[in-house]
Amino acid sequence: MPTPQPNSQHCFVCGLANPLGLKLRFYQTAPGEIISNVVLSDEYQSYPGVVHGGIIAAMLDEAGSRSQMFNDPNRQGRFMFTANMHIHYRKNVPTGQQLKLVGKAGISKRRTAQARGEIYGPEGELLAEAELVLVDIPDTYTQSADLESTGWKVYPE
Repeated sequence: MPTPQPNSQHCFVCGLANPLGLKLRFYQTAPGEIISNVVLSDEYQSYPGVVHGGIIAAMLDEAGSRSQMFNDPNRQGRFMFTANMHIHYRKNVPTGQQLKLVGKAGISKRRTAQARGEIYGPEGELLAEAELVLVDIPDTYTQSADLESTGWKVYPE
């Protein structure tokens, strides 16, 4: 059974109260692996019927970083920023159709980690993928952050 991951209120990708955001919900399906299913409307398009490349990049970035977020049993929420991301846009990502977003954790070190993000189309074909290098957000920031005020929690469906 997939385990729901927290959402926030204002994040562009997962913020449930962000009127311009994607409002994606993520689920951990195995250690170091997450998924999100989404249908994007035309307001996120570049060309008619095609999701904008920047939106694709944001989704791949979020999926990859979330795959590392709860991958370490010794840490409760590993917050990281993306230091490097290499994207391969394979095919047009369609609006108005079911997409599957997958994040997979790679090698994890003390302060850095690798991850992968993938977007699959309605027929299961790989449409876009990214390799990420992630770096821990400094402890001084995470220790002083008020996650409750950002609405960081698991919300009912």
